[in-house]
Amino acid sequence: MEEQLTSDLTNLQIFFRIIIILTVTFVLAKILNYLYKRFLEKSQEKGIENLTTYKFLEHAISVVVYIVGISFAISVVPFLRPVAHSIVGAAGIMAIAVGFAAQQALGNIVSGVFIVMSKPYQINDRISMSDGVRGVVEDISLRHTVIRNFENQRIIIPNSIISNQVLTNSNYTDKKICRLIDIGISYGSDINLAKKIMAEEIENHPLNFDNRTPEDIEKGTPKVMVRVLELMDSAVLLRAWAWAADTPDAFVMQCDVLESIKKRFETEGIVIPFPQRTISYLNGSEKPLEESLITEK
Repeated sequence: MEEQLTSDLTNLQIFFRIIIILTVTFVLAKILNYLYKRFLEKSQEKGIENLTTYKFLEHAISVVVYIVGISFAISVVPFLRPVAHSIVGAAGIMAIAVGFAAQQALGNIVSGVFIVMSKPYQINDRISMSDGVRGVVEDISLRHTVIRNFENQRIIIPNSIISNQVLTNSNYTDKKICRLIDIGISYGSDINLAKKIMAEEIENHPLNFDNRTPEDIEKGTPKVMVRVLELMDSAVLLRAWAWAADTPDAFVMQCDVLESIKKRFETEGIVIPFPQRTISYLNGSEKPLEESLITEK
């Protein structure tokens, strides 16, 4: 009777120890998560860089805390040790099975580590992928990268997939961006006047960025360059180089400038050609060719 009571007390102690360890693990993970988020908020306010690394570490800390806590909880259960000894013979098969099952997950984690180390993109970068996905990097976790597209939807991509993609990063080392403004004018329009209008409208836009070097300014290089790009079948194609401080400004500037140039062209008599179709008549008939052929049949 006394031995049974001692055994029950021992099992009860083990049970409470497991509950305490798991509770402490959960509470500790929450506290560390809260403190780390406060640290990240202060870092953003101070303008500290490497936010991507800090966000990645946030996920890694939580995983480590839970793994350590669960390991301690398992270690206090005595009967798990003999059970572990009894399955040593199947350890090799289990290791292979776990390896295959975790291959993709481990690949994502390793890819995430390389992304954080090499920094092809970081939090808040605007990227475009070779498969057409575009947006702003919102988070980089152990397994995946979260991208917020321009419709405010979240695209979740495994790190092993995005690390093998060809990316266009608008914020990589330099945020300045050049937008090419291409407009065709008719052969009868004044080319010099059209180039002047395009340069003035871009230069006068508040979001236009002066990308000239001091040497360019000293040489008298124009702030906005406009050139004849191509002599097409029905139009003379003009191209203007419009610089902006970043991608959002470039998009707004491009939309505004296209509208203002169109209005100036109409006022100044510059014609923008558009496709036209000439209908021929058969033998001077008032009927179109198609109708005449149908009548003859």
